[in-house]
Amino acid sequence: MPDDDYVYDEDSGEWMPASELAAKQSAREQAENAADTVEVRDAVGNLLADGDQVTLIKNLEVKGAGRTLKQGTLIKSIRLTGDPQEIDCRFEGIKGLVLRAEFVKKR
Repeated sequence: MPDDDYVYDEDSGEWMPASELAAKQSAREQAENAADTVEVRDAVGNLLADGDQVTLIKNLEVKGAGRTLKQGTLIKSIRLTGDPQEIDCRFEGIKGLVLRAEFVKKR
């Protein structure tokens, strides 16, 4: 059996081989990353992802821009924000546009 450095694991309060602790931490990080991913669904239940194209399902007044986006408007290349109800997108003439997922349908 090869000699392995032992390190103190603060979570368990035990000394363990460094390779075993590294594997344990890697598994913990993967579990945390899986918990951090948020599913964003459109108005009809389709799963949305970064880069998707969506279509508006109703007219939306854009606060601060003095414009109304009409039903059927195509929004290209959306980005997920981490909030299950919001998507970040770009539209000509409107900076920082954030739409609620309930008002869009995946194209």
